Amino acid sequence: MNFLNQVVLADPAQGSANAFGTYGMILIWVLVFAALYFFVLRPSSKKKKEEAQMRNSLEIGDEITTIGGIMGRVVAIKDDEDAIIIETGSDRVKMKFKKWCISTVDTVKEAPAKEKAAEKEEATEKKGLFGKKKKDEESK
Repeated sequence: MNFLNQVVLADPAQGSANAFGTYGMILIWVLVFAALYFFVLRPSSKKKKEEAQMRNSLEIGDEITTIGGIMGRVVAIKDDEDAIIIETGSDRVKMKFKKWCISTVDTVKEAPAKEKAAEKEEATEKKGLFGKKKKDEESK
């Protein structure tokens, strides 16, 4: 009877199931961290880069809105202080803000001619299911 218990405990199929369970658990954790990276960390870092680029491309004369909701026109940029001076309203009140407080740049800037042509061509192009191009109807 004792011999039979030892044979059952030494079953190789049972050992491989435990090994798969360990590797399976590691695989699940890897997938969880990959999903966390692609759905949370990557988009937030991408958004921060876009915001930094927007603040660095700021020019005098741009219409902006601050995170507090104050709207105005940029009249000076002080790079040494990392600040801007905006002018609000018709009474020309000037206020000084840090660049990080800029929420949006409301000035519509002209895109280069090549980009405009590409956007126009893309807009007129016929697309089918899932954004794929439709085949030309000339082949009928």
